[in-house]
Amino acid sequence: MVGPVSDEERASFAFRMKVGLTVLVAASAGLTALHGGASLPLVALAVVAGAAVGAPLVWFVFPGSGGRSPDVERRFER
Repeated sequence: MVGPVSDEERASFAFRMKVGLTVLVAASAGLTALHGGASLPLVALAVVAGAAVGAPLVWFVFPGSGGRSPDVERRFER
């Protein structure tokens, strides 16, 4: 049987998910520039800009480590 997920595993998964989504946003910006006919340096610039915009966006949309809040734990203790 599998036990509950530890806080470390939950935080690790949340971090990997955030990094993955940031890479997805950066790759999307690069592919959009490539499809638009941009030169290779501009595509690289679009990837860097996508990462620079994507990272704060992902960290804003998914704050915290993904753990449960104290309110959720209290609600199920009754």
